[in-house]
Amino acid sequence: MNLEKVVFGFFVVLAATLNFGFFLGDMDDPNMHDRYELFAAVVVNLIATVLKFGDRTQVGAVHLATSLVADLQLIAASLVLGYALYVSTEGLTAGAMSSVVSLSGGALLANIISVVLLVVETVSFHRG
Repeated sequence: MNLEKVVFGFFVVLAATLNFGFFLGDMDDPNMHDRYELFAAVVVNLIATVLKFGDRTQVGAVHLATSLVADLQLIAASLVLGYALYVSTEGLTAGAMSSVVSLSGGALLANIISVVLLVVETVSFHRG
């Protein structure tokens, strides 16, 4: 068993599950979406991105691309949430929360693609 592959797979799957946990729920209800779970999703996605930098294969390039997309979407969601909570005079409205959840949904799609790539890569691996 390759410990590096285990750690890599762990962070890819954890990133997807944290993102899914935040995404799930009524789109415009802030009580259904925990901001700390969004923060955890951002952190774990960034760790997963760093782990993907070492792979020089074509699949590794696509893994990195999906991770960068997820990072961008989650950081944008965090910025919208931060603006709504700490800057806007309106506070966290249903519209702002919908934007946050929509952005995390885009990141979730990128994470799902990354997990599918991981599974395909694992299944097609041939021992030499």
